[in-house]
Amino acid sequence: MNLSKYSFFTAISLVLSTLLWLNPVMAAEADIEAGKQRASACFSCHGPEGISLNPKYPNLAGQSAEYLAGQLNAFRKGDRKDAIMTPMASSMSDSDVVNVSAFFASQGMAAQKPLSSGGEREEITELAAKIMAAAEALYQGAASGMPAPEMATPSSNPIQLSEAESTRARGIYFQRCAGCHGVLRKGATGKPLTTDITQKVGTAYLETFIKYGSPAGMPNWGTSGLLNDQDINLMARYLQIEPPVPPEWGMNEMMGTWVVHIPPEQRPTKQQNNFNLDNLVSVTLRDAGQIALIDGDTKEFVKVINTGYAVHISRMSASGRYLYVIGRDAKINLIDLWMKDPQTVAEIKIGLEARSVETSKYKGYEDKLAIAGAYWPPQFVVMEGDTLKPRKIVSTRGLTVDTSEYHPEPRVAAIVASHKHPEFIINVKETGKVKMVDYSDLKNLKITNIDAALFLHDGGWEHTRRYFMSAANKSNQIAVIDSEDRKLVKLVDVGKIPHPGRGANFIDPEFGPVWATSHLGDASVSLISTDTSSDTAWQVVRTLNGQGGGSLFLKTHPKSNNLWVDTPLNPDPKISQSVAVFDIAQPNKGYVRIPIAEWAEIGEGPMRVVQPEYNFAGDEVWFSVWNGKDQVSAIVVVDDKTRKLKHVIKDERLVTPTGKFTVYNTQHDVY
Repeated sequence: MNLSKYSFFTAISLVLSTLLWLNPVMAAEADIEAGKQRASACFSCHGPEGISLNPKYPNLAGQSAEYLAGQLNAFRKGDRKDAIMTPMASSMSDSDVVNVSAFFASQGMAAQKPLSSGGEREEITELAAKIMAAAEALYQGAASGMPAPEMATPSSNPIQLSEAESTRARGIYFQRCAGCHGVLRKGATGKPLTTDITQKVGTAYLETFIKYGSPAGMPNWGTSGLLNDQDINLMARYLQIEPPVPPEWGMNEMMGTWVVHIPPEQRPTKQQNNFNLDNLVSVTLRDAGQIALIDGDTKEFVKVINTGYAVHISRMSASGRYLYVIGRDAKINLIDLWMKDPQTVAEIKIGLEARSVETSKYKGYEDKLAIAGAYWPPQFVVMEGDTLKPRKIVSTRGLTVDTSEYHPEPRVAAIVASHKHPEFIINVKETGKVKMVDYSDLKNLKITNIDAALFLHDGGWEHTRRYFMSAANKSNQIAVIDSEDRKLVKLVDVGKIPHPGRGANFIDPEFGPVWATSHLGDASVSLISTDTSSDTAWQVVRTLNGQGGGSLFLKTHPKSNNLWVDTPLNPDPKISQSVAVFDIAQPNKGYVRIPIAEWAEIGEGPMRVVQPEYNFAGDEVWFSVWNGKDQVSAIVVVDDKTRKLKHVIKDERLVTPTGKFTVYNTQHDVY
């Protein structure tokens, strides 16, 4: 299409949209300000003013309100289908549709060239193409709709930060960004944020992306209230500066942080308290640097224990006595639950950033050893199980499985303990390798390396606990690892950016035993057959449609008929503040939305609902309502059978609750 035709269609579109916008019925019903608020979830793709940079997403500014409403309703009814738009539109009410349509219509005609009827540009300028190439590299899924005003370069537009700004930016990046994008910003779950990309898109683009997030899992840090505009601007500038390289962390540094508060010989030989340890729940209090031990029977606090920053997981020893928690700052606390007053008996810092800890579970090695994996430096350490004394450190730096290129930051993600051999099974994220570490002889360490897929992250056992289902999230695959024969069975293609947590095992009414994963990048839930006697083994046999992307966890229980799926990273508050629940006996029936945050009745805030966790009996499911550090948070307990509210745990000590780990379920891999 030539420019004269563009001009012609621009004029026609302007006239038609103006006439339709003046429709008195539509105008009378619309609340443009309410529409602007509700449309914030749309800004990451279509831009805060309805002008999109990405040719995959149309400009909405100046389109007629009736046309926009018609398209939204088509997505709501299923006449049009899209992995991102369908769940977002389905969460909108009739008034939302009217108001959002009116808001975008009121923005006037887009300054960019118009789009074809199919929603793709027929012609874009060379500059736009360059910007798009850089923008597409930023994150898996939708790109921000904010165009960069110019293609900045280091020489023409140098970014300068003061020492105070640099210190604050490094802190925010560690707390909010490094987990997905990496210490060196080379990307993993999130796209790379290296300076060759960020300097091209510029400050304005980065500000919009950070503020509004993405339906594919990038949190909306600004509109959720977790970062203010000043910090967003700071981070947009910081990302255009080369990242600092942290120091290494070896045996001397570890030993300098290792403390045994109570030696094993001074600890009790049997349980000294009256707690029902099977139903004790370890709750991460993310921004407080603590965990709360909550009695699952009474819903009362047992104790709050100081830990590392933003505890990522809690893991149980094979005996159920020791609780291991690891913070993002790589600090591990060993907590003795047998003591009259459960407390930390040993601690160590195994690096500068970490996520995973696990304990030995093979017969004869129960409670003997522990292992922790670091994000930085990229390494794992094997420790004594009852003291955390470090015994062996192994670097994970090496070559990638695809191109055999050296990677300086292959981080250790999920770790599970094998039930078939005295081994730890380790996901190495950036190289895409699974390491099976034989801990029977640490002096003559044997490691089986399995080539899987790039960006290995979380995962768990299927129902027999022989096969490890490992999510290679940005490869959009699940790697099936046979822990008995020590080999890769299959790479299973699933949805966009699988993020199962441990996953969910249940019996499908048609296909038998399956293991399920939800996704960060789309609304789907993939069910993989784990029936090794079937021709469908290790295939996706059913795909469920959830309420949106941005899922981190899903969960069921052997005694439950429900599959619960969270969506805390979806930018639409209606989706992030609720959960979807499926009847596993009738999976194609569709989901029911449960308004968890509304049930909490805690006032204002982002109120992200995250991580379903069952109690020991399997008749309750707990959800964290994760609010800002200075806001009220809660844990909502739901009756699993009736799907009705059972209890709300509120306490001033309940600061930013996220993960929850019931002792028995964690000890025995019940999911």
